[in-house]
Amino acid sequence: MPKFLTSLSIAAFLSLGTVLSAQEAAEPAPTPEAEAEAEAESSDGAAGIGGLDTGREVNEDPSYIKATHEDWQLKCFRPEAEGQEELCQMYQLLTESGGNPVAEFSIYRLPEGSPVVAGATIAAPLGTLLTEEIKLSVDGGKAKSYAYSFCTMGGCFARIGLTEADIDAMKRGVKATIEIVPAQAPDQKVRIDASLSGFTAAFDEASILQN
Repeated sequence: MPKFLTSLSIAAFLSLGTVLSAQEAAEPAPTPEAEAEAEAESSDGAAGIGGLDTGREVNEDPSYIKATHEDWQLKCFRPEAEGQEELCQMYQLLTESGGNPVAEFSIYRLPEGSPVVAGATIAAPLGTLLTEEIKLSVDGGKAKSYAYSFCTMGGCFARIGLTEADIDAMKRGVKATIEIVPAQAPDQKVRIDASLSGFTAAFDEASILQN
């Protein structure tokens, strides 16, 4: 996500290291007798023989990239139970002119027979002015405005519905433009472009979300 989040994570990690170093300096070194006692207690436990860490299984990332269609990826999620179908959505990580990631755009299909043929999630950075809705346009055409749904530590998210006309415009288009307003600069507008190269192929392979 945004570069400032990465910087914040690094700063938090470094400060944690400082705290741990201070704790180590404040605590007296264990005596040989105490070390032997702790080793004996851990020899039959999860820590392994002689206090060695035998490790734990790492949970796999439930998502993976199944295919790439020009500027769009097909991001799939492994089924939780055997026999279930995997769910795949089309996905694009959006960057600013310097190449830093600033937003995410994902789309999945909906069942036929509804005026809304696809659902999408747009993730914008924290610090976005929520009272100014997110705006989406294609190739400089008339924009639509959408409300933000919620925010987490990872950013603020708009969950939007796309009509057949919206999808057709993206299939024919060159780029979609997302417009957000920073909370610290409410008089400014930030425009982020999403390439539409490969949109049709990725959309055709995206899963139809039934619920």
